[in-house]
Amino acid sequence: MTYNPDKHHRRSIRLKEYDYSRAGAYFITICTYNKECILGNVTNSEMKLNEYGVIVENEWVKTAEIRSNVIIDKYMVMPNHVHGIIIILDDDRDTEHRVPTFEQFGKPTSNSIPTIIRSFKTVTKKRINETRKSYGKPVWQPRFYEHIIRNRDELDKIRQYIIDNLLQW
Repeated sequence: MTYNPDKHHRRSIRLKEYDYSRAGAYFITICTYNKECILGNVTNSEMKLNEYGVIVENEWVKTAEIRSNVIIDKYMVMPNHVHGIIIILDDDRDTEHRVPTFEQFGKPTSNSIPTIIRSFKTVTKKRINETRKSYGKPVWQPRFYEHIIRNRDELDKIRQYIIDNLLQW
């Protein structure tokens, strides 16, 4: 099939000219493939993770363990998605002269939101597929939602949304 830009295109929700490795807080939502409930169940307003959900939670937490300038704030693994806040700390890099996109000449920028999420999705897909012995089967939707958190009030509201999302299930 030949690429046709009129048919085969995705509109980015990212801010143009914004450096997604910049210090700040980001709200992330990642959905499972076809929004299948493969990560556990909600029972009596409590999320019960299954073995795939535990893999997802462990890898989400590990994100901050392997990146010294990343903090994992409030998060929730739901049956068919993950909500979380990632905080990127200022690591004193000279960002003034960097290209303000997540890729420079086709190479991912280290510790940018897109690179962090790409790595997370790759590792969890591999581990879940090894566990269920279904190599190559999709686990996640191709894209994810991200939102730049602009102030403390917004951060508090998003934290509350993550908590309340479980109660709405």
